[in-house]
Amino acid sequence: MCVVIFGGCSYLDDYSQDLVVAKTVEHLDELMIGSCYFQSKNIRQMGNGEVAWFLNILDDDVTTVAIEDRRAGTITEMNNQYYGYTTWQYEVGRSWNKSSLRDDAGTWNALYQHINAVNIVLSELDKIDIPTEEEAVQATRMRGECHFLRAQFYFLLVNLYGNAYEPSNAAQTLGVPLKLTEYVEHDKDKNTQFERATVAAVYEQVVRDLTDAITYLKEGGDSRSIFRVSSSAAELLLSRVYLYMQDWENAGVHAANVIKDHALMNYATVAADGYAVSEESPEVLFSQGSLNIMNNVQGIGGDFGVSYDLYRLYLDEDYRKQLYFTTSYNVGDGTITNADSLALRKYNRSLDRSYVSDIFTLRVAEAYLNAAEAYAMQGKMQEASDLLNELRSNRIMNYVDRTYPDVALVQHIRDERRRELCFEGHRWFDLRRYAVCEARPFVKNIVRNFAVYDASTLLLRFVELYYLRPNDPAYTFQIPKAVTEFDSGMEVNPREQRALSGYLDLDAAKEEGGEENVES
Repeated sequence: MCVVIFGGCSYLDDYSQDLVVAKTVEHLDELMIGSCYFQSKNIRQMGNGEVAWFLNILDDDVTTVAIEDRRAGTITEMNNQYYGYTTWQYEVGRSWNKSSLRDDAGTWNALYQHINAVNIVLSELDKIDIPTEEEAVQATRMRGECHFLRAQFYFLLVNLYGNAYEPSNAAQTLGVPLKLTEYVEHDKDKNTQFERATVAAVYEQVVRDLTDAITYLKEGGDSRSIFRVSSSAAELLLSRVYLYMQDWENAGVHAANVIKDHALMNYATVAADGYAVSEESPEVLFSQGSLNIMNNVQGIGGDFGVSYDLYRLYLDEDYRKQLYFTTSYNVGDGTITNADSLALRKYNRSLDRSYVSDIFTLRVAEAYLNAAEAYAMQGKMQEASDLLNELRSNRIMNYVDRTYPDVALVQHIRDERRRELCFEGHRWFDLRRYAVCEARPFVKNIVRNFAVYDASTLLLRFVELYYLRPNDPAYTFQIPKAVTEFDSGMEVNPREQRALSGYLDLDAAKEEGGEENVES
């Protein structure tokens, strides 16, 4: 097994001089499992999670819950770890009280390290002897897995650090560096070791890798484990890539291929205390890495809650309303009101491993939504409506098929996508691509409140408001500081310093007008 010690800016450093050379397909398979796939691990706090752990706290599906002011300095993880991300700050690692600055290069480095491991395995597969037919089949399957993994990692990178794909300008817009070779590239006389490829070039590479992955995986045979990629998972991801590219025809074709081979699960069969999204679900096609968010959307002080903007989209008869959410506490007769704090219940919340990811999971339901959107964009309204009705009939009690007005069908599909795929790493990227959709653009303002209360009196002291407006540069992350310090010639993204959009000082209100003014 080949062990490579990565550091700094991933594969830009020298190799370790202490290597054990892989000589068989089985050795490389072990290397791929350990170094190419992301592994699941125990996570207590989301900020200690893995790659892109912050992705589900950026959008309009979450709200912050008032944080405790201890007057001594530290104000929970919301201050130290999450504030800069969830309020879209220029320095995403900066704490609310400005006392600390966390490194923002973890996701970039981790993804490129895993890409480098994939490149090594692909290169070594071409060099080793493969003496048996059985090993040849295994090698073919491994090539498929490697091409899929590289595509998934680059797709995440370009959507975090590059602008959303616009057909009219993707060939000019900067994406991320493409590194497809296994060797170290470094010229000490150059300030810039790697140029940022265009968004179009990165997407073209992702499409090539996924196309190759599907071919190799069909030839080499699919694994029965959801923790190793299958041809269906590759088809599903390719349909999503084409959806982002606004290539509606190809998005529909590949999503339909998945639907043809896989059925939906009726949520009426999920126990009231069960979990719809888990490793036992027949709808899960693939998952890798950890579940980062499970312990941090609990609807308690200093934490996140589920936004009512999302919750109000569910009918009372929708099984997902109970399977996905609960309340942190109840008032009165137990009905949910705006006085309650909503908590996420979509996954199993615990300190132990929960073997599905909130970033890298691929489910059959997405294929239905991808195909429905693609068909609607092509004017195939009946096909789109049929798919939407089929999905909803497996999610809503006593559902009766609806006839959707053509003019509103796309929005109904987008709403259903939000309901079904919430907290699975989709919403932030969906908002980005909706804003640049040539056929049906959609934009909205997102408001994030940041409220502080007094621990001794449990009274609110002040509330800060932050707005994320349409076309805000904060929809694209800045290239990490450690990367630009090393690669000083690399162009950066135009991300702006963010000021408060609103502020209410309740202490001052009390001094000016007493308790009645505070209540007002």
